[in-house]
Amino acid sequence: MQNRFSKVLRLGTRSSPLALAQTQTVLTQLRKHYPELNDSAAVEIVVLKASGDHVLGSKDERLVDVGGKGLFTKELEEALLENRIDIAVHSMKDVPTWLPKGLEIAATLTREDPRDVLITNGIDSLDALPAGAVVGTSSLRRQAQMLNKRPDLKVVPLRGNIETRIKKLEAGQVDATLLAHAGLKRIGLASRANAILDTTSILPAVAQGIIGLEIRATDDSIRSNLSVINCAKTMSSMVAERAMLEVLDGSCHTPIAGLAVHNADGLLLQGLVAHPDGKGMWQSQQYAVVSDAVSLGREVGRALRKQVPAGILPE
Repeated sequence: MQNRFSKVLRLGTRSSPLALAQTQTVLTQLRKHYPELNDSAAVEIVVLKASGDHVLGSKDERLVDVGGKGLFTKELEEALLENRIDIAVHSMKDVPTWLPKGLEIAATLTREDPRDVLITNGIDSLDALPAGAVVGTSSLRRQAQMLNKRPDLKVVPLRGNIETRIKKLEAGQVDATLLAHAGLKRIGLASRANAILDTTSILPAVAQGIIGLEIRATDDSIRSNLSVINCAKTMSSMVAERAMLEVLDGSCHTPIAGLAVHNADGLLLQGLVAHPDGKGMWQSQQYAVVSDAVSLGREVGRALRKQVPAGILPE
């Protein structure tokens, strides 16, 4: 028998359109199992302005230059630790490798398409971009993989939420940009993609396309309630990818990509480390049974560390 929510459920979220859409997705899933949450008075959506949204809202700066991806989780995690919310809703690719003491990721929804997409004003492939085309992205991962394939392109920083970046493209500030397909789909803009990029072309960010639910580690009731919407396959993929990232000690300074995919043999994890200019790229992949997801991630991380020259990864 499932527990019931005996008090108002407080869901914490960032203020961006994508974050709000993801929170509604979580609430819709919960309401399928807990009818009491259909009462609007039973749920409070707590919208918090993340440091990342405030600092980078109108500036085309790289995340690495202003504090890293923890800027997008800090306020939510503080609210959890201070008991102002019960669940923090995250895009897991924005969550730092190490969580604050006392917090945990209790559940993940079924993963959305993890691939990146190319958005242009009419060009439908990366190969078709003309020499010297200006590509806007503040992701070193995307920059490195694009330049590895197309060193003739010019990459410039481009920030803002999805709609802002598309408007900058349409205004002619850049010729192309790359975004996560998952984010476009969640806010109803999937049709704006000119091309979906195969993972053999651009490997996605660790945990891209995954909505994660963070709670206080002592909150057994909330953990139990969330178990009914947890996707075990997504959770094991995320665990493997983040275990790899932990071994690599990855930060926003180093282009790192990873994707764990389930197949008949278990779990296949592909990992990649690159030099920001794209002139160096190192890859590894391994299989394991699903129950060994953590070990798989660590093994791929160690294999990559053996390949990557000194000075690329933190020692």
